[in-house]
Amino acid sequence: MPEPVVSVIVPARNEACFITACLESIAGQEGVLEGIVVDNGSTDGTGAAVRRFAQDHPEFSLTVVEEPIPGVARAKNRGAGAARGGILLFLDADSRMVGPLADDVIRAHDQGSPAGSMRIVADSSHPVEQCFFWLMEVGKVLFGVRSQMLYCDRALFERLGGFAENHYLAEDLDLLRRAKEAVGTEHVAHVRSSAIATSPRRLRERPFHLGVIPVFVRWALAFAGLGRTRRY
Repeated sequence: MPEPVVSVIVPARNEACFITACLESIAGQEGVLEGIVVDNGSTDGTGAAVRRFAQDHPEFSLTVVEEPIPGVARAKNRGAGAARGGILLFLDADSRMVGPLADDVIRAHDQGSPAGSMRIVADSSHPVEQCFFWLMEVGKVLFGVRSQMLYCDRALFERLGGFAENHYLAEDLDLLRRAKEAVGTEHVAHVRSSAIATSPRRLRERPFHLGVIPVFVRWALAFAGLGRTRRY
């Protein structure tokens, strides 16, 4: 198989309910991609679900990496270490690539942005959930916030030393901040022409969507540099 241009890295801990839809969205992208799932100590059969998908889709390059020590940043770094592509794209296991996202990331990369964030939308039709992620997008567009799921040129990722493994929250925000310092703010893009649809399950953890409040507070504190090393 030809060398992949984009390696999509998916850290997964007990995501058996979501991982198949995630992988279907990756396999449905145009171009030469590979998927790398980092099974981060799952106990619900996540790894088995990924292996079944690989057996059912032999045309798709898919690798499972085992990382028994919990930690999203650690898992992402393990996945990056196994990747073969020149562009690393980090996708949450409860999320899906929507539209020609891989092509749009390659275009942004080739136009001089070796790293960047991507538009995130709710994988839901509920107005509260859609509005929550729309507000996050406003922050990215109007205030230049670069966070959540991201892509990064492999050479730049290695130069930055990857994700800070003591971060359990906002590890992506931290990496993109360091990318801005390394290559200049103007060269860290925000891809909006396509999107990532993500599960709003954390917003549903309390009745009447009151889960919005703690999620927003955690993100706000993480943006301010507080609580990033605390396990939630």
